Amino acid sequence: MVCDRNCGLIAGAVIGAVLAVFGGILMPVGDLLIEKTIKKEVVLEEGTIAFKNWVKTGTEVYRQIWIFDVQNPEEVAVNSSKIKVKQRGPYTYRVRYLAKEIIKQDSETHTVSFNQHKGAIFEPSLSIGTENDTFTVLNLAVAYNNTADGVYKVFTGKDNISKVAIIDTYKGKKTFSYWPSYCDMINGTDAASFPPFIEKTRVLQFFSSDICRSMYAVFGSEINLKGIPVYRFILPSMVFASPLQNPDNHCFCTEKTISKNCTLYGVLDIGKCKGGKPVYISLPHFLHASPEIAKTIEGLNPNEEEHSTYLDVEPITGFTLRAAKRLQINMLVKPAKNIEALKNLKQNYIVPILWINETGTIGNKKAEMFRHQVTEKINLLGLVEMISLSVGVVMFITFIISYCTCRSKKVKKQMSSYIYAPAIIGPFLLSTYKMKI
Repeated sequence: MVCDRNCGLIAGAVIGAVLAVFGGILMPVGDLLIEKTIKKEVVLEEGTIAFKNWVKTGTEVYRQIWIFDVQNPEEVAVNSSKIKVKQRGPYTYRVRYLAKEIIKQDSETHTVSFNQHKGAIFEPSLSIGTENDTFTVLNLAVAYNNTADGVYKVFTGKDNISKVAIIDTYKGKKTFSYWPSYCDMINGTDAASFPPFIEKTRVLQFFSSDICRSMYAVFGSEINLKGIPVYRFILPSMVFASPLQNPDNHCFCTEKTISKNCTLYGVLDIGKCKGGKPVYISLPHFLHASPEIAKTIEGLNPNEEEHSTYLDVEPITGFTLRAAKRLQINMLVKPAKNIEALKNLKQNYIVPILWINETGTIGNKKAEMFRHQVTEKINLLGLVEMISLSVGVVMFITFIISYCTCRSKKVKKQMSSYIYAPAIIGPFLLSTYKMKI
């Protein structure tokens, strides 16, 4: 009976140890299996999950436009006073990203070239106003419909997963020919996805053809998006900082007068890539810009929540599941004696024209599919690992303690028997000894 009990306790401890070891082994093995599967499925080639969703995203993208309506144009023209603006909008467009036009797949260089066609449809129900509204703004032609954003050539990641979706060339070039030095380089992806297994310390580089430069985002926080854990990466203020604040930006300062010898921050002169027009880019309402830039404008209210740019990226696959790109278009206005409306100006103005909020979020069906194919499987594997390890450790410790307790009781019982026996047997032996004498 005692043997059966001890054997049972030992067997329980062994089972616990096996479960603990299994859970411990499953952790690295499971991680390797996940890594192998992800590396296979994020490659941009026919047959993978990534390729199917990359060719046609199916994500609904909305572009909201706010117009800065100038309230006092005559006062500004005569007295060179502050420009009073009133934000009008949003005017909302649903952006239609058509299926990518695959031009060439190169198995030798492991790249794929494509064209991305897109259009925009006005959504009255999501807008405040109509396309026929009138404003007082500077004349700036902005086209949104039926555009093709050049030819991209990106790496498929077939030979090196750390290069997947990274742009090799844009319109056949690796640089823009607009900026000096490394500022002219085309870096990163198009922000729709990034190489997988993203850590919080990684800096995500991406290219924006709208402003003719590459940018980057840094980790901000962890977010739960429709049941999917994602990392929110934000566009830091240092992207549009002056060279004094961020020396890496020295080659983005190509003009010394308006920028006051490159000391102003928060705006970027992109005139060279806009046909010579005096166009400046900033964050909406001059968020993170020099106070000196906004002091000539009245009616602005910058805040992080409404005006910052961010990317919500699923860290294991590197897929961007939600994004908000927010930029403001401004024009430089300078005194000009030969122009009636500008001849009385006594200062330069960087005038906000409009700002754009382009957002896209993974749809409910896609989110459900993602949870089923990725999130739930990873969570299930992690749960099995933790349960096996935890139950195994608890079983091992419990049964070992129980076994040791039983052994201790048995030893004490035996010791008690040894102590009690001489008290009875001792006198008998002594009397026997005396009789023999």
